[in-house]
Amino acid sequence: MSLLEVRNVSFAYDRDPVLKDVSFDVDQNTMMSILGPNGVGKTTLLKCLCNLHRPDTGQILLDGKDILGMSPRDIARAVAYVPQKAAVSKTTVFDSILIGRKPHMSLGMADEDLEKTWRIIEDLELEEIYLKNVDEISGGQFQMVQIARAIVQEPKLLILDEPSNNLDISNQHIMLRMIEKAVRGRGLCTIMTMHDINLAAYYSDKFLFVKQGSVHSYGGRETITSENIKSVYGIDVDVIEHKGLTTVIPLKD
Repeated sequence: MSLLEVRNVSFAYDRDPVLKDVSFDVDQNTMMSILGPNGVGKTTLLKCLCNLHRPDTGQILLDGKDILGMSPRDIARAVAYVPQKAAVSKTTVFDSILIGRKPHMSLGMADEDLEKTWRIIEDLELEEIYLKNVDEISGGQFQMVQIARAIVQEPKLLILDEPSNNLDISNQHIMLRMIEKAVRGRGLCTIMTMHDINLAAYYSDKFLFVKQGSVHSYGGRETITSENIKSVYGIDVDVIEHKGLTTVIPLKD
């Protein structure tokens, strides 16, 4: 049994279909990228996976349990979601990350909560800024703080909406390497929406191509083909293998 099983999920905004009969499975310790142009339902799918949107039809099973029937506290223990944009507050980096332990607190904060918070700060190399307020740090650092808070929740499923958005190429790789290290070490199932297919190919194990709200193709690197990309994005590309890596090269007219 896969850790996450999505079965025939459909969703509409005011009778306007966004997701149509979406199905896929993801195993533990897997990084999966959802790919497709803007407006095809990628973020909507993420919100369905963590019950921020309730599907009109279908099932979402996490470790065999129906997410749609779980309490908010149980969902917070099992699923962590990092949106593209989050509100900035006056709290310190340390306290902002510590908030991620809240679903596990019963009678207040324990030493274990502090220890796990400091561990993720070290894993994501945030030691130099942990006493700064989050409104004093860079956009990339703020994004890392949101991801740290999600990981310290100790979820089974980590959901990231465009984690590398608005970062330069160097910081994109720094961030994704840190995410990969943190999630692999904890055996999480991680699902990300991505715009850059090459970044997705470098860091992900599985790829879900979405076209007009439906699953166009799903699988490993064998799904990254010029035919699939042409069908989903409407552009001509070459797909090459170089030093064991899959690389997509757009073609000029």
